[in-house]
Amino acid sequence: MFLSSRIILVILGIVHFVLVGQDTVSIVAVGDIMLGTLYPDTKYLPPNNDCSFMMAEVSHILKDADVTFGNLEGAFCGDTSQVKKCNNPKVCYRFCMPDHFVKCLKDAGFDLLSIANNHIYDFGYVGLKNTMKVLSKAGIKYAGVVSHPWDTLHLTSGIVIGFTAFSPNRGTLNINDYDLLRAIIDTLKRLSDIIIVSFHGGAEGSKYTRVPKEQEIFLGEKRGNVYEFAHKAIDYGADVVIGHGPHVPRAFELYKDRFIAYSLGNFATYKRFNLSGPNGIAPILKIYVDTIGKFLKAEVVSIYQDEHTGVHIDSLNRAFNLIEQLTSQDFPETPLMFEKNSVFPVEE
Repeated sequence: MFLSSRIILVILGIVHFVLVGQDTVSIVAVGDIMLGTLYPDTKYLPPNNDCSFMMAEVSHILKDADVTFGNLEGAFCGDTSQVKKCNNPKVCYRFCMPDHFVKCLKDAGFDLLSIANNHIYDFGYVGLKNTMKVLSKAGIKYAGVVSHPWDTLHLTSGIVIGFTAFSPNRGTLNINDYDLLRAIIDTLKRLSDIIIVSFHGGAEGSKYTRVPKEQEIFLGEKRGNVYEFAHKAIDYGADVVIGHGPHVPRAFELYKDRFIAYSLGNFATYKRFNLSGPNGIAPILKIYVDTIGKFLKAEVVSIYQDEHTGVHIDSLNRAFNLIEQLTSQDFPETPLMFEKNSVFPVEE
């Protein structure tokens, strides 16, 4: 007697649960991180060249997950000799974090970092190579550049997380190249149980909290159609899609039972960043998925930044409230329910 495909799937799910020892995976995700830059002047570094205070108030939240992810918005440059040249210095920033600042990331609990963004090559290939060396030595996984397009993270439960990251910037994985996106996800499907795809895309600033569902052009650059990119990623096999780049929060969406966060804004930045209005608030997002990546729920801790004192929990829950509003505007049909700083799938 032949078993139905539904029964076979249930049996396989039970076997997988027995093998890995858990049925839920938690992923904490945050947006842009730049802990201070010694270029163009050391006045842009925190006092005593010490970044440890910046995430101290929220480190217990960051550590309380199976996986903790963020976007590293800059390089551990080591050598500033290859600083990139700027056609328009008014809109060009170059971020060079001291190597020892990686300890702040490690101590805060970060496991995965995207390095696919417009600042990873601020100090050329020398800066990129040093960043990769510093992160590898600290035991932090990363991905998003041509020389390191993806990585995997093995959890103590036995579950394997696959990770890749895209952006519109030269030397990174091109957010407009869907064939490349499919090829990398196909590779990760053979190696991992749950696939996280990150993107750095979309226009920047307080005017760009909305997801336009079309190619976004900013400063003459094609910053991607992030809606199309996120949907393609899930169509190809991704389970969680996490966006950043606009420096402001954007909407959430549930697509094919998979979770998308279109931008998590600025998380931990010291000077050189505009933190006014929506630029200064952001979510710490904790996503729960099952062992095949299906979205179960999410929790949001709203934070705000002070330029000099770091990340603080926001009792007004401004980031959560803004994301709920943006989600209702941009994706009124998406089956998500917002309630008491949590997000749930709507039961059909």
